[in-house]
Amino acid sequence: MKNPYDILGVQKTADAAAIRAAYRKLAKTHHPDLNPGKPEAAERFKEISVANELLSDADKRARFDRGEIDATGQERAPERPFYRDAQGRGRYQQAGGFTEDDVESFFHQAFGKGAGGSTGRTRGRTRGNDARYTLTVGFLEAANGTTRRIALPDQRTLDVKIPAGTEDGHVLRLKGQGGVGFGGAPNGDALVEIAVAPDPFFKREGDDIVIDLPVTIREAVLGATVEVPTISGKVRLAIPPGSGSGTRLRLRGRGLREGHQFVRLQIVLPPGEEAELAAFLRDWEPSQPFDPRAGLGES
Repeated sequence: MKNPYDILGVQKTADAAAIRAAYRKLAKTHHPDLNPGKPEAAERFKEISVANELLSDADKRARFDRGEIDATGQERAPERPFYRDAQGRGRYQQAGGFTEDDVESFFHQAFGKGAGGSTGRTRGRTRGNDARYTLTVGFLEAANGTTRRIALPDQRTLDVKIPAGTEDGHVLRLKGQGGVGFGGAPNGDALVEIAVAPDPFFKREGDDIVIDLPVTIREAVLGATVEVPTISGKVRLAIPPGSGSGTRLRLRGRGLREGHQFVRLQIVLPPGEEAELAAFLRDWEPSQPFDPRAGLGES
């Protein structure tokens, strides 16, 4: 597998914030929801997610940098030449000079046990480490709430419940789903940061939803009733006569929690030539002349 630093496009010296920013940028570009029918995007997204999972975990990143694990998080088997001492006892000599006796001493000091598992002095309880993950979800999934299943490095799976209205960057804490505690101490927690993929239509402003709605000149001038998408389905919207581009209409209660949805009208011209419309506008003068650019550029 490729080097995770190369996958995310960051230097080995990048801090946690830089790694998080790089992941979000790539995830929002290659998210499968934004690339339907493109299996290569799904594979790229998976590759990005695996790299981020490793580099966003300080312990895993340090172990990878030291060469103890590979880019997938799997252990690398160290070379341990075997030899016998003068008494014929088998010993392992590691590259760093540690022997079986050193390992035995380490276990006694750290856990109160020998390397073979014999009981020694209890040196206290140590809470398990928290495990950090990033989960990218679609805009509508975050808006309406959903449940997503994630796979953990130890082959377990977790169902993560994402509440309706979850914002980009929100961290969910799953109690007891992190590293294993020692000496009877509790496990650590799993901290799942939610990255919300952008939507081509909906934008979020606090608890309000904003959408740009294309309309024809006829609909803007004469008024019309049209269908408008919302985060919970389509509704009918009345466009008042004489509405211009930028007119902002409100759909009460169609946002997040107590928020609303706002619809900004964007007048769109027909794709082809409209000779009659052009002829009409050449001879047309508004009954109340105005300058749409009045005051533009004045301080």
